[in-house]
Amino acid sequence: MTEKVKSRGVGTVVIAIYGVFALSASVRASYQLLRKYEEAPLAYWLSLLAAVVYIVATFALAKRKYDLANKTLMFELAGVLIIGTLSLTVPSLFDHPSVWSYYGMGYGFIPLLLPIFGLWWVRRVKR
Repeated sequence: MTEKVKSRGVGTVVIAIYGVFALSASVRASYQLLRKYEEAPLAYWLSLLAAVVYIVATFALAKRKYDLANKTLMFELAGVLIIGTLSLTVPSLFDHPSVWSYYGMGYGFIPLLLPIFGLWWVRRVKR
């Protein structure tokens, strides 16, 4: 199997996972903002931000816009690290967890690992 074919297969998996997260985070955040806004507005707005990031990442990766993908994935990683740290150090900010709270623990830490893996893949493809 050639390197190009392997890379395309890995890319397809990364894009698919981002697509699933884009859809699930969008639906979850929309529901929370429409139905439960008063309970934890900060967490729900952060979940919507995560959803938008996942949508942009999915688009950028699928369309091979690697500069946009790189910026989006770096923003995502920074968001997961900042929100993850804040959720541990100042838990009162998060009455309910967001997608990125506790480094994505509620999602099996995929929100933490996905941008790292995505950045690795983008750099590999751009070589």
